Amino acid sequence: MEAEGRVPGPPLPAGGEGPGADSHLAAGVLGTAQGPLLAAAEVLALDDEEDDLEVFSKDTSLAEVNSFSPSVPISPSSMINQYKFEDGPELRDLFITVDDPESHITAIETFITYRVVTKTTRGEFDSSEYEVRRRYQDFLWLKSKLEEAHPTLIIPPLPEKFIMKGMVERFSDEFIETRRKALHKFLNRIADHPTLTFNEDFKIFLTAQAWELSSHKKQGPGLLSRMGQTVRAVASSVRGAVKNRPEMFTEMNNYMETFSQKINLLDKIAHRIYKEEREYFNEMKEYGPIHTLWSASEEDIAESLKGIAGCIDRCCRATERRMAGLSEHLLPILHEYVLYTEILVGVLKRRDQIQGELDSKVDALANKKTEKDLFSEEIGKLEDKVERANNALKADWDRWKQNMQWDMRSTFTNVAENNLRYYEECLATWESFLASQTTDLHVDEDSEDRP
Repeated sequence: MEAEGRVPGPPLPAGGEGPGADSHLAAGVLGTAQGPLLAAAEVLALDDEEDDLEVFSKDTSLAEVNSFSPSVPISPSSMINQYKFEDGPELRDLFITVDDPESHITAIETFITYRVVTKTTRGEFDSSEYEVRRRYQDFLWLKSKLEEAHPTLIIPPLPEKFIMKGMVERFSDEFIETRRKALHKFLNRIADHPTLTFNEDFKIFLTAQAWELSSHKKQGPGLLSRMGQTVRAVASSVRGAVKNRPEMFTEMNNYMETFSQKINLLDKIAHRIYKEEREYFNEMKEYGPIHTLWSASEEDIAESLKGIAGCIDRCCRATERRMAGLSEHLLPILHEYVLYTEILVGVLKRRDQIQGELDSKVDALANKKTEKDLFSEEIGKLEDKVERANNALKADWDRWKQNMQWDMRSTFTNVAENNLRYYEECLATWESFLASQTTDLHVDEDSEDRP
């Protein structure tokens, strides 16, 4: 079934989810609301005539970004509104929620299962609601089955199985919640896909009880079959570059090479900035109480010191909310598209493998005088297979790029809004403090002038 380019609405909510040079490079994305961050949102507009390779490298000036109509007031709120999206979520007939993580300890292993609740109005389902429990390995199985059935479609990424040592504990609440959100998004991206959503293994994953799913897994391709696929893949890679690859797919490869560099750099810098922001937050938590302690020994300026401590405390809470916005919205999206780059490279390689099979048959036909009828029949089948693969990948590629651009625009706009709220709140806090100090100063002056 050929994939159609359909852009879904935003994913369902989960459960019902000292700077270096590189850090300065990312300041436009994370640190300022009116500069390159909004420029990125503008550059990512869905304009097919522009070169999408420029999405992370185009240098848009502040003047270009703020070229709004004179009749529109140039305020932070009105600037953000320029980038609101009018497209609402599409009508859906399949809703999936991943929640309620549960730990299981056996003599052999410790693992986490998640509840998967499915609600649907589709006729091919026997019921309108299902509830099953799945572990991470089940999600891996589903992903592999989707790749096997649809080798030239872009399967959404799963969170990594392993984590970097020292970053976070594997069974900590933070890790489990992060994984739950990623698994929730994985299933909903499949549900929104015009082709993957009707995959039979996906339906079984959503509806079968644990023992039924285990039985179904055993019916997969045998070892010899999997070895045959591996041998063909290795043989294809040994043959080298595809001779007759269409220019479109060469451009896709080039695009992914550039996109991978940019998104990996953004992901790296965003994590570094988040780490520095957390260090700043931890130090600021100690900074406020020092003023409170100091006020106990400075009677003349005690109120001012207490006021400063209160301002620091409010700014500290605002910083914490800003960090939460980064960890919940920006970092997961950037990392998801880092994983997408690996998936897309694999999809393009599988398309090339199909193309390579056709090329090898054509070469074999040219070198053989006999069995031409047999070779011609095989070549015809391979040509059809290549055409189907090309059409499926082209449609899914366009759909993926539109989704990526929508995700990036909404993510960067969300970061801009969070930055604006943060700076406005901190500014209002300190302005209020200054106003109170000015008033107190005038009162003191008036009292001194009286006889």
